[in-house]
Amino acid sequence: MIERRRDTAPVCCAPPVGPPPVLLLEKDPESARAARKFVREFIRYHVPDAPEDYLETVVLVTCEMVTNSIRYGTEPGDSIRVTVDADDTRTKVEVQDPVRRHPHPRPTSHDRDRGRGLIILDALCTAWGVTDAPPGKVVWAEVKAS
Repeated sequence: MIERRRDTAPVCCAPPVGPPPVLLLEKDPESARAARKFVREFIRYHVPDAPEDYLETVVLVTCEMVTNSIRYGTEPGDSIRVTVDADDTRTKVEVQDPVRRHPHPRPTSHDRDRGRGLIILDALCTAWGVTDAPPGKVVWAEVKAS
């Protein structure tokens, strides 16, 4: 009988190299800033040749989604999860929060300084949507590299 040493991990389970694809955030105004930093570092590592304007577009989209999630998708004590998947052709960002209510566009108003997040997603993303995911939802957006 061959006994495996328990203090070594199998080769298939080696830890990933570079920034992880998932970030957990608290319901806190500083979380949007942390999400921007996270996405910027993730893309710079995994897609080092990404143009700066593409990188900033993904950062803006992420910030809008996280801000909306904090504002409308969480209660005190809740957390949100940001997941990023990026390659040379596109970046997909997912933001999961515990509230099932889906985002919906608001009527245009020049009197409000809020309510433009979905307009930004429409303008900058090739696709975006919402998927139910227990206990709440995932809002996702994809930005294609040009």
